[in-house]
Amino acid sequence: MAATLLRRLQPVLAILAALAVLLVAAPAARAEPDEEGGTKTLRSALESAAKGHIEAKNKLENSKKRQKQLTVTLAQSKQKTSELQGRVSEVANRAYRQGRFNTMTLLLNATSPDTFMERALRLDQMAQIDGKVLTGYREALETTERAKQAIDLEVKEQQKQVTVMAKKKQQAEQALAIAGGGAARSGFINANSPLAKPAPRNSDGSWPRESCSVSDPSPGGSGCITPRTLNAYQQARAAGFKRYTGCFSQRSSGEHPKGRACDFSAASGGFENVNASGGDRIYGDNLAAYLVKNASRLGVLYVIWYRQIWHPGTGWRGYSGSGGPNATHTNHVHLSVI
Repeated sequence: MAATLLRRLQPVLAILAALAVLLVAAPAARAEPDEEGGTKTLRSALESAAKGHIEAKNKLENSKKRQKQLTVTLAQSKQKTSELQGRVSEVANRAYRQGRFNTMTLLLNATSPDTFMERALRLDQMAQIDGKVLTGYREALETTERAKQAIDLEVKEQQKQVTVMAKKKQQAEQALAIAGGGAARSGFINANSPLAKPAPRNSDGSWPRESCSVSDPSPGGSGCITPRTLNAYQQARAAGFKRYTGCFSQRSSGEHPKGRACDFSAASGGFENVNASGGDRIYGDNLAAYLVKNASRLGVLYVIWYRQIWHPGTGWRGYSGSGGPNATHTNHVHLSVI
């Protein structure tokens, strides 16, 4: 009976054995990182803080540009006012000396019709010139006053955006502290990092809204990404960072399922379940430095690498994702874009 049962189970056992061999032999290094440590609340807070900081910074820079232009306008209007001051004084003195009666007397004392017409034309021309001088002077004064008021408004706008940026920085710091990280770090910096091609912006410098609308070309990708994510991916590869990468993936939170994130493996073969060291560690260091140097060009929300996170409001801070190399980001560099 037992022998008969064993014979019947042999095909099933053979299939199971084959599957076990395949699973063991499968290149685990190619698999995507699983949930990357942290919580949904942490990722949401970091995203909100980064977006708020980037938007406030853009508004601050635009305000400073407008203030600079207004300062030039103010200086020009003041100069014009100063130049016209003397001519306005001449018009006022002449009007005071001559008056309407003296002007009429001047015309009535003309000795001939031709002389009368000549004097009338001269007086008309003088009146036109005086009118232009007075109009120009008044406009210069009004421009000066408007420029002063506009500059005051821009200063208030800048103070407002600085306050917003400070709040967003505090928001990010608090979120990281709650997760057990947040301490200042020296981070990853490479002065030799090349410059990336900037992603398109709106005319006011803000980032346009983008959807997950283009096919994910990364080897580990399985869906769509945004055009801005595609630009970041392509620029990183153009800069020499061509190791195995995965962008879109289905996850419970974060930017990956939105097509706004990529994971760049430190090892050339793919995501390994070990902490990067040697040349792999140097590769990750250089990639993180490259992404941060080009943050404003690529629209970077944050970068995570080797237990550290770069956030636009805080700079490099400690990141304490608990778990293995995926959670601590010691086997791959994580990039999220706005």
